Amino acid sequence: METRPYMPWDEIIEFMKKAFVAYGVPEEDAAICADVLAESDRRGIESHGCNRFKPIYIDRLVNGTLLPVTETEIIKETPTTVVMDAHDGMGMVASHRMMEMLIEKAKTYGMAGGAIRNSTHYGIAGYWTGMATNAGMVGITGTNARPSIAPTFGVDNMLGTNPLTIGLPTDEEFPFCLDCATSIYQRGKIEYYARQGMETPEGAVISADGETITDSQKILDMLVKGTAALAPLGGAGDKLAGYKGYGYAAAVEILSAALAGGKFMKALSGIDENGNRRMYSLGHFFFVINPEAFVGVDTFKKIAGDICRELRASHKAPGQSRIYTAGEKEWLAWQDRKDKGVPVSESVQRDLVAVRDAKNIDFKFFFE
Repeated sequence: METRPYMPWDEIIEFMKKAFVAYGVPEEDAAICADVLAESDRRGIESHGCNRFKPIYIDRLVNGTLLPVTETEIIKETPTTVVMDAHDGMGMVASHRMMEMLIEKAKTYGMAGGAIRNSTHYGIAGYWTGMATNAGMVGITGTNARPSIAPTFGVDNMLGTNPLTIGLPTDEEFPFCLDCATSIYQRGKIEYYARQGMETPEGAVISADGETITDSQKILDMLVKGTAALAPLGGAGDKLAGYKGYGYAAAVEILSAALAGGKFMKALSGIDENGNRRMYSLGHFFFVINPEAFVGVDTFKKIAGDICRELRASHKAPGQSRIYTAGEKEWLAWQDRKDKGVPVSESVQRDLVAVRDAKNIDFKFFFE
């Protein structure tokens, strides 16, 4: 049962907008960033919502590893492709500009693809595929990130948690949306566990000396030091086919860096060889497919919906009452939260107050 107080959606979004503006983000861009963070909480994915507002975005604006004004530059463009340089600005803003361009191209040409270099954390990947599905199109995106995942039979954190995210429009009330990391747990999930004082389940982390680690804060510290790494999907080694998660993570790393001519792996750590902070210089890729160029959007949606419905109607395992399809749990979370707001823990409350007070933002929180 939820015991945390709920903050109304309009209030949390308004505050985040005001805060981003106070830290130098243009108002229109601030609205995009606030909505991306809120969307994660709408879907119940708290690892990428307001929990990360201060530590990932505000703190980086303060320490200079994230620039408030996003000066995007088009490096190359064709009728169906775009290569963009975000120049270390807000990854969410650059990605929004990219998706708007690709959706327009796909309306004309049926497909479009783009890649961004020198970017920063772009929020919940499903937001970008959601822009495509809202337009009746297929969306695919991926991003590299700070090194966290060890390759199969290795112990060094080499690859980011690198999500491969696919959004498909359906004739149901919600799209099919597969949005997950290529590790057992993404770093944001462990950050969430640490904030809640919870342990990370055993087997999700590989240490350099074989130690089993479940202390979430210790894991985060060791990831930064490079003395621990996240296990890929399937786990360490090849007993449960961990090489599949490793392979997908590597594929996302290559597409995120190579399509845009960007940096990769250890160069994305945010720390230079002397231990000083530096820009993260992340890469993202995006593809948009217009079903109208194939069988028509209505036919596509009907078939996609039929597949999802048949999957959910299949025989359930003993003791199980329901089968879900990707995106369904997130839609159900929204049904539960749309009138309640976003739950804010004591640690998030402290973050919100700290951000407000640092800039003397005129805002009164309900929990004060």
